[in-house]
Amino acid sequence: MSRHHAAHPEAPGRDELVPSRYALKVGNIDVMVISDGVLPIAPATLATNAPAADLKAWLGDMFLPLESIDWPLNVAVVRSGGRTVLIDSGLGTQFPGFPRAGQLAARLDAAGIDPASVTDVVLTHLHMDHIGGLLVEGFRGRLRTDVRVHLAAAEAEFWAAPDFSRTDMPGPVPQVLRTTASRFLEVYRGRLRPFESQYEVAPGVVVRRTGGHTPGHSIVCLESGGDRLTFAGDAVFQCGFDKPDWHNGFDHDPEESARVRVRLLEELASGGGQLLATHLPFPSVCHVADAGSGTFRFVPVVWNY
Repeated sequence: MSRHHAAHPEAPGRDELVPSRYALKVGNIDVMVISDGVLPIAPATLATNAPAADLKAWLGDMFLPLESIDWPLNVAVVRSGGRTVLIDSGLGTQFPGFPRAGQLAARLDAAGIDPASVTDVVLTHLHMDHIGGLLVEGFRGRLRTDVRVHLAAAEAEFWAAPDFSRTDMPGPVPQVLRTTASRFLEVYRGRLRPFESQYEVAPGVVVRRTGGHTPGHSIVCLESGGDRLTFAGDAVFQCGFDKPDWHNGFDHDPEESARVRVRLLEELASGGGQLLATHLPFPSVCHVADAGSGTFRFVPVVWNY
């Protein structure tokens, strides 16, 4: 708690008792990782093709509960070449069943980032926990009218008639995902800047389509001054390092998702760049090490205070 708030307890506090933002540099590129909060999910969602005993053993090894786990939600703000790029937007506040998520607007304010300064938005894909923040009425009204929203053309096309036949989600979720994506496309269609395979949004900031999780799922690759960082969206989950062949229930193409994950982790393990992903524990920034036999290790970076 700040001294100001301690002295004036009636004043709204901007500080929280949990860390919610983390700043780092990638060469000349400024990056701010911001936590949108957490979502509760059933652990079985992490491994729909794994034997229950294997999942139980993994959860035990990770000291995670068997009934429900907290799924982190991370977004990022990137500044490069005079442009300010928001990567994903979290869940938003229109889902009252998830009161610990949808924190983006408040945490941007706490970090001193004015939504009106955002020149570009990059969306890894159109699941609701990545686009919901842009649909919050107050936040949407604070964005500049000429903000550019970048996403893969294949992603926009997919959500015109989405296929959930290979997913394994809780019953109500597909319809909510479909409705949210449809509303997003209706609201932002005039601001969309679709790309085919990759696009440089700002100097050293390249969004690249991978497919897998959704047909247009994309990652964002930052490179400057010999430093590299990849925002992987939903290409990598917490279990994806030592169990890269496990399927996530939200994968629209589980086999391709696994192939994308392995290729990305191999690339990072051999090249040494840093990784940041939506659902890794905040602040998520890590290195990837080759653990042998087709598995990997999550090596968190040392916090730079």
